[in-house]
Amino acid sequence: MPPHSDLAILQDGIVALGLTLPADAPKKLLAYRDMLLKWNKTYNLTALKDPTEAIAYHLLDSLAILPWVCPQAAAAKPPETERSSVFCPLPSVLDVGSGGGLPAIPLAIARPELRVTLTDAVQKKTAFLRQVAIELGLKNVTARHARVETLQGCYDLITSRAFAELKNFVSLTRHLLAPGGRWLAMKGQHPAAEIAVLPAGIVVEAVQSLAVPGLAAERHLVILAEGN
Repeated sequence: MPPHSDLAILQDGIVALGLTLPADAPKKLLAYRDMLLKWNKTYNLTALKDPTEAIAYHLLDSLAILPWVCPQAAAAKPPETERSSVFCPLPSVLDVGSGGGLPAIPLAIARPELRVTLTDAVQKKTAFLRQVAIELGLKNVTARHARVETLQGCYDLITSRAFAELKNFVSLTRHLLAPGGRWLAMKGQHPAAEIAVLPAGIVVEAVQSLAVPGLAAERHLVILAEGN
């Protein structure tokens, strides 16, 4: 399928998600997609090989959580959770087990004001993420080669996409969450079994079903916080 068709598919998906992005974001997103598939031949970054499929499965899937990262990015605000929202207008984001950079790279492209840190324990994947930041001019992106439990810092939001079960995700990153911060865990089917064994003191604020244009599979966003 010609590149301009892929651009149209992506732009239609962004509209369907109700998002407003910078004018250059769609082309940067496709450039990132192309880098992901090119480097994948050597670095094993994704199971997908079809460029058009990657639009829904990677780009739009990642962008679907943007309203919970930056509520002002969407035409309509996300539903209120049980606790009052403390989302910063421009939060610092830590993406753990980043792999090929999902969802963090699409989020960083969509909101250049975000401060996004990506971390992975595999050095070659971190090298890829740094190259993406250089080639796409993503000055808001930092890639760190480390195991997340050894990291130091304080982040408003901690994200993951297929990093670990919820209890491990929370336990390994609990020391990195800022006061009033949130964990945003991307999941496929509703993770009821994982929620049932969360560590003590963790509040499930919402389990949000996500409708990703072009993706028929179930998708959910689990929003977690420290209890009072």
